Amino acid sequence: MLGVFGIVLSLVLLMALAYRGINVLILAPTLSLLAVLLGGGAPLLATYTQVYMESLGGYLVKYFPLFLLGAIFGKLMDDSGSARSISHFIVARLGQQRAMLAVVLSCTILTYGGVSLFVVAFAVYPIAAALFRESGVPKRFIPGAIALGAFTFTMTALPGTPAIQNAIPMPFFGTTPFAAPGLGAIGGLIMLGGGMLWLNTRSRRAMAAGEGYGQHIEELEDEETQQRLPAFGLAIAPIVLVIGGNLAFSKFLIPHWDTSYLADAKYGETELKAVLGIWSIICGLVFAITTLIVLHWRRWSDLKGTVNRGTMNSLLPIFNTASEVGYGTVIASLAAFVVVRDFVVNLSPGNPLISEAVAVTTLAGITGSASGGMSIALSTLGDTYLQMAEAAGISPELLHRIASMAAGAFDTLPHNGAVITLLAITKLTHRTSYADIFMVAVVVPAFATIAVITLGSLFGSF
Repeated sequence: MLGVFGIVLSLVLLMALAYRGINVLILAPTLSLLAVLLGGGAPLLATYTQVYMESLGGYLVKYFPLFLLGAIFGKLMDDSGSARSISHFIVARLGQQRAMLAVVLSCTILTYGGVSLFVVAFAVYPIAAALFRESGVPKRFIPGAIALGAFTFTMTALPGTPAIQNAIPMPFFGTTPFAAPGLGAIGGLIMLGGGMLWLNTRSRRAMAAGEGYGQHIEELEDEETQQRLPAFGLAIAPIVLVIGGNLAFSKFLIPHWDTSYLADAKYGETELKAVLGIWSIICGLVFAITTLIVLHWRRWSDLKGTVNRGTMNSLLPIFNTASEVGYGTVIASLAAFVVVRDFVVNLSPGNPLISEAVAVTTLAGITGSASGGMSIALSTLGDTYLQMAEAAGISPELLHRIASMAAGAFDTLPHNGAVITLLAITKLTHRTSYADIFMVAVVVPAFATIAVITLGSLFGSF
């Protein structure tokens, strides 16, 4: 029992101390070793170097190209003015009366195209602030609108999204970014519809009660006047290429390559399905980045600086996530974890989708990270779920989609880094705006995940 107590204590401390702002690079190894110490029977230094660091390094090896290319692409979209051009186009077409929808769709297009949610928040916020002010919509709803468009269905549900949350399940289940496209689209529509219903209802009631945009003297200045924005068609072309290239490489091009060399020890003694998804995203992003640079060649005042800043922007996110994965691997190596594992697995012996969703969303909530929680869950239980699914006749594609969607539910708790960053950008607080973030990025995605589990259990993957 002391070992189980150590696991629970380390998880609680991880969540509490991360909420207080202590960096996970320090917390993850320290608290994993605390669990080892309380559990007894495992050498601390060997666990740190041979288990924790090996797992952290393995995650970096596997996923660093996705973080790197995604961060560079996002910075190029930002510095070229393409992100703001897309936002302005949508706002101009929908008008002030649909300010909420305009902000959500702007974030949707950018994040579905591979732009980092942090870049999206910085790019869209000045436009959202001006639009909400002119429309009389209270400013406190801006974080909810950005969260709905950037933190939910484009991150986990829509087929083909290059988000890391859609890439992590691929090597575990041998799937591609387009796993269970029909169910993913349905889940995405539920998230969009439910989130918009909540935000529109709340904002209309607030405005009917006489609440306006409010006095916010610390508004960010919109710097778009310093740069002539590119045309919408030019701005959105790289995003289309990310999705289209991803589809083309995963479905039509790479499967026809001669990849027999993967069976060699030099290349990991693996097979194509284990790397197909990651290869297709890498190729799609490289293709889109190259096109983006060429299309905006005359706009780059400091292309080297843009690429360098994008590169550096990738380092902290991947090391944070890899640290959480290392933490999970240490916890999974403890004898007491068998009790926790058996409890989660036996939640629904006949339907591993339910157990998988509970495990992933719980760990995502504890770590405050969708990618971190999912990585921990799948690295410890992925093989178990795959075997259970095969026995129950459940498609690996369905396992992929449920894992991805479940990760995007309880990850967005108050200590989530994206939430803290978004509130800092908008200069609002948890007290004023987190309730709406919670509804659109936690409650509605959880409901959508339940709906997809139900449909998948009844009709299978489609």
